[in-house]
Amino acid sequence: MKSRSFRVALGGVLGALSVVMLFFSGLFPFASIALPAVAGVLFMPIVVESGRRWAFFCYLGVAVLAALLVPDKEVVCLFVFYLGYYPILKSKIEELSHRWLQWGCKLLLFNGAILLAYYLMLHVFGLAAVADEFSTYTTSFLAVLLAVANVTNVVYDIALTRVVSMYIHWFRPKFLRRF
Repeated sequence: MKSRSFRVALGGVLGALSVVMLFFSGLFPFASIALPAVAGVLFMPIVVESGRRWAFFCYLGVAVLAALLVPDKEVVCLFVFYLGYYPILKSKIEELSHRWLQWGCKLLLFNGAILLAYYLMLHVFGLAAVADEFSTYTTSFLAVLLAVANVTNVVYDIALTRVVSMYIHWFRPKFLRRF
């Protein structure tokens, strides 16, 4: 069992790195989806070392700090509504008995979260940049964009599995064996 101070330190360091990743999205606008995805991946070691509950509380802390500090609110919304908590929730979904049920839940969660996030960005938060961008798209283009996003999400999910495996089988034995 890890000590409480180890868990707090790990959560603090990785949470701070997550906020920095989200903040960098203002400096590198071409990475407005990749950086929130990386920020979410940083919660995976917390899940492995401390459990989903600790990781979820770290996610909440990062979400609040991101909402206050990160200038690009689209990035914040993507992080809060999907990319931040999905790496934490992924392990719970994968406890389901059938693989097709796992993928069904993952895709349903993704589509629901992304559609909700963009609905809120457009109609509640009134993000003008997002509204201007979406006003130039046709409905068929948005459907294709959502299909491509689903394929990208499947690739992201597979990559998350490999990152966790690499963390558990390579990084952890070499660097965390004393803890």
